[in-house]
Amino acid sequence: MTHKSKRHADPALVEARRTQVLDAAADCFRRKGYHGAGMAEIARTAGMSAGHIYNYFESKEAIIESIIEQDMQEMFSIFQEFEEQPGDILTILLGSLHKGVQRHMDTGACVIDLDMMAEAARNNKVATLLHEADTQARDRMRQLLISDRSLLKSHSEQELDSRINVIFSMMAGLFLRKMLYPELTEETVLIALRPAMKTLLMPFEVHDEVL
Repeated sequence: MTHKSKRHADPALVEARRTQVLDAAADCFRRKGYHGAGMAEIARTAGMSAGHIYNYFESKEAIIESIIEQDMQEMFSIFQEFEEQPGDILTILLGSLHKGVQRHMDTGACVIDLDMMAEAARNNKVATLLHEADTQARDRMRQLLISDRSLLKSHSEQELDSRINVIFSMMAGLFLRKMLYPELTEETVLIALRPAMKTLLMPFEVHDEVL
């Protein structure tokens, strides 16, 4: 992904201003949705003039692109932590499951994700960006599952893809459940999600023996 902005003498200031705009945009998208939040509204929330904001982002679509890139960088950081932790992949992923549940039940953060998904249905560029992010997330997950520390390292590509897609679907669906059932808690979800995830991260033929 690339960004077009005017040249500035101080790269640190540019980055600070871009972050300021992205934070303001995220706040506006949460409150008003993608289409309800115009560049003027984002500029006001960021404490900038409407003209000033274009020094850092040429359009609202460019802001969405940067938000998706931020999410990707956060995802890469999480996978990097998984890869650097000692021990088997099953233990590492199950030990971090509560963090994933927290993130996917955060209605403030996820409402932006949902809005971007809706935008992707009518905006090919946003759809392409989200598809790229999903592809990279699945690739990183696949690398974990075929590593020497994984019980699934010898499984076929088709089976790994099936398991990864089911895992991602379960996690992504938590936001919708939280929206429809606000009383839902992380602890309640983990009662069923932890054994379900354990099943998906183990060879089916040895699952009963291990459990």
